Amino acid sequence: MHYVSVENLTKSYSDKPLFEDLTFHVNEGDKIAFVALNGTGKSTLLKILCGVEIPDSGKVWIHKDVTVVLLDQNPSINDKRNILENIFDHDHPILNAIKNYELITEGDTEPDPVKLAEAMAEMDELNAWHFDAQVKEILGKLNIHHLDQQVGTLSGGQKKRIALAKVLIDMGFEHRHTLLIMDEPTNHLDVQMIEWLEHYLGQENVTLLLVTHDRYFLDNICNEIIEIDNGQLYVTRGNYEKYIEQKAARLENDAASVDKARNRYRKELEWMRKQPKARTTKSKSRQDAFYEWKEKASKKVEQAQLELQVKMTRLGGKILELKKVYKSFGEKTILKGFDYTFKRGERVGVVGKNGAGKSTFINMLLGKEPSDSGKINVGETIVFGDFSQEGLVWEEDVRVIEYVKNIAEYFPLADGSKVSAAQFLQRFLFSPDKQYTYISKLSGGEKKRLQLLSILFRNPNFLVLDEPTNDLDLPTLDILEEFLMDFQGCLIIVSHDRYFMDKIVDHLFVFEGDGVVRDFPGNYSQYREIAKEEEKYKAELDKEAELAYNKAEAAKPVPSASAAEKKEVKKLTFKEKKELETIEKEMPQLEAEKQQLEAEMSSGSLSFDALQKHGERIAAIVALLEEKEMRWLELSE
Repeated sequence: MHYVSVENLTKSYSDKPLFEDLTFHVNEGDKIAFVALNGTGKSTLLKILCGVEIPDSGKVWIHKDVTVVLLDQNPSINDKRNILENIFDHDHPILNAIKNYELITEGDTEPDPVKLAEAMAEMDELNAWHFDAQVKEILGKLNIHHLDQQVGTLSGGQKKRIALAKVLIDMGFEHRHTLLIMDEPTNHLDVQMIEWLEHYLGQENVTLLLVTHDRYFLDNICNEIIEIDNGQLYVTRGNYEKYIEQKAARLENDAASVDKARNRYRKELEWMRKQPKARTTKSKSRQDAFYEWKEKASKKVEQAQLELQVKMTRLGGKILELKKVYKSFGEKTILKGFDYTFKRGERVGVVGKNGAGKSTFINMLLGKEPSDSGKINVGETIVFGDFSQEGLVWEEDVRVIEYVKNIAEYFPLADGSKVSAAQFLQRFLFSPDKQYTYISKLSGGEKKRLQLLSILFRNPNFLVLDEPTNDLDLPTLDILEEFLMDFQGCLIIVSHDRYFMDKIVDHLFVFEGDGVVRDFPGNYSQYREIAKEEEKYKAELDKEAELAYNKAEAAKPVPSASAAEKKEVKKLTFKEKKELETIEKEMPQLEAEKQQLEAEMSSGSLSFDALQKHGERIAAIVALLEEKEMRWLELSE
């Protein structure tokens, strides 16, 4: 089924075209990604398709049976309403029934039996249980709970997840033919959420248009990529890998064509100069051809490259030390006796579920958040470059060039030369026209790019990047990665961008919860492979324990009714209760130690003696776990 046709679409702001004469089509089952530099109108294009904005010219045709659902980059959420009211904010019989049922069953208190019975009867009548299960899956996977909580008390990331949940739920309840439009859907999601969303959107019946910087997400989801480059539209049938191949071939062909045009232009220029100025019989057709060759020869094959050979402040012998650091918020433990000494040139990725304390850890390193106890010693030569999630901060609206000049008129490079603020901005892909734009008029990605520039102006030797890839376009991401790979200082990155992490970091700090931080030697994909194996192994252990318990229960003799009446239920003594509590604490600790040892053995960096010792310790842990599991079963029964 044909969903959408876009013909000769044009949109400008302040007489500057974002895009001109765009034409493309969307069919049922298409999963299309838009790729372009920030500020070239990707988000605007999505809003035009939704009817939120109006084009200057051109046509957008949408099939009358197709419903368009939009996840905006900055979604509108009502802070004065609770989560439930925001998610179920429009009138639909099934949605109303589910909302009523969830409202009654939400919380720890026992629901009113009469109201519960009425709600369940309504669910039965509307055959809404399947949809309720779908709603519960979406809310559970996006870690959305306490539905009566006011949205105004939540963080920006939590609000984005609520907006995503609403869009996915609306998509399930709207007409069968739905076009889902998503602007940066993976921002503020942890990796488990992103992997689940990949699976959810990968269904055959989902038709999708999206803008995203997550290249693994693009690779796993999309079957078509549309690039807008210098006003031209290029379509790739295939995933991100196929798009990269085709773009490389296109740029190579463009380079060859431009070289040919420049050679011809030089010959024509020489001919033009030789002609007498007063001569009127000069070939008019050849003059016209000259200007055509001049235009072709002037074509830029690639965007201006972001050159970031910055002059880095020298690193001393002492970098950064953390000794027995503890940090908690109420009952929530972030760090429990954390020890680490950073070495020169370390590249560490920080990962873990949302809310595990990653940003708190970063703020402690930067001195923004105090530890409860322990020491954080920063070397005297350390100059932090803090790329935070809060984004760009300016006191009043100024032009881009003025903002940079307020930091420095000139910027020193590694080779001893200097570049002006204007030249440096051009290397950050800010054209001369864009440099005189007010900061408030920049797109989200352009503000991120300017934020990065302002950090590098301070000549850091220890970069701390908290979700740096959010809102950056793919060309800027490629350039940033090239810079970070050459950066000689220390680097800490908090990111859910798997592609970015795989390319940049050497090892990971994995925040596993309850103050446990695992130092994993490897990149993110390697960690996820081992983590999946560990989850599978744990599930098998849990299943075996459950089977053993059920078998033991089935083997118990069934007492007679009279004996059962006389027999008193045996209660645990105080000592046995304490023993049960101790076992329940020790078993996860043993499992964590075993997982750490297995990870170190699989890293390939251990000597033979160390491997032997690790193997012996794992065998001892397995025996201990079996012993404690049996005792746990005895006490539990």
